[in-house]
Amino acid sequence: MAVRIGITLSLLMLLCTVPAVVRAEAFSLLREDTLFGERRALLPRAQTETPRPSGSSLFVGVEGKSMFAPFPERAPVAREVLYSGKSGTQVERLRSLIAKAEAGRMGYDAVQYGATVRPSKRPTNMTIAEIYKWIKDTPGQPHAIGRYQFIPPTLRSLVKRLGVSHDTVFSPRIQDQLGDILLVEAGLMEMNKGKMSRHTFMNNLAKIWAGLPNSSGKSHYHGYAGNKATMTWASFDRQMQSIFPG
Repeated sequence: MAVRIGITLSLLMLLCTVPAVVRAEAFSLLREDTLFGERRALLPRAQTETPRPSGSSLFVGVEGKSMFAPFPERAPVAREVLYSGKSGTQVERLRSLIAKAEAGRMGYDAVQYGATVRPSKRPTNMTIAEIYKWIKDTPGQPHAIGRYQFIPPTLRSLVKRLGVSHDTVFSPRIQDQLGDILLVEAGLMEMNKGKMSRHTFMNNLAKIWAGLPNSSGKSHYHGYAGNKATMTWASFDRQMQSIFPG
C-alpha cells in the first residue's frame, strides 16, 4: 500500500511540473479540419449573432464570431489572377452565379442585412480604408460586404495578398479580383485541367460561400448564424454544367 501511494504522489508531482498548455493539448478532444490544405479552426460552441433573414447568407461566418479563423498568411498574388472585364466569359458567369446566391440584386453594393449601422456611402464608392474604419466603428454587428460578401478577416487577408493599397476604391474590378483568388483556391484551375470533378469543385465552392448548396442539398453552414442555401443542388449543378460543359 505504501509503495502504491508513493508512486501515485510521484505521478501527481510530475504532472504538476508539465506546463498547462501541454497538459491541455494532451487531453484535448478537439481536432482540426482542413480545407484545400490549409489549417482551419473548429466551429465555436455557440453562435450569438442575429440571424440573417431567410433566403440570404453569410460569407462563411460573422465578424467577431467567425466560423473560421482568418486565412493564414500567404505570399502576395499577381493582380490579374483571372480578371477579365468581358461579360459572358466562363469566369464571369461563375462569379455571377455566386453573386446571385450571396448578394442578390444589390450586387457589388451589397451589405449584410444584419448590419444595423450601414456604411455612409455605397461600398463601390468607398476605399478599403473606409471599409476598415466602418468595421472598426461598428463592433458587434455583421460586416459582410460586396458582391461576394467578404467578412473582415477574409477581406483583410485577400487585400494583403493582392497587394493593393488601402486607398484603393472597393470597385467592381477590385471585388472580382479578390473573389478570383478564392475561385483558384477552390480548384478552378484543377477542374479545367480535368484533375478535379465538377461536383468536387461545387462542394469546395459551397465551403466558401454559404449561399451555395453542397451535395447534401443544404448549405455547408446550414443553421449557423442564419445561413441557408439560396438555390437547390439540382439548380446549382445545372448552371455549373452550362458554365463548364463536358
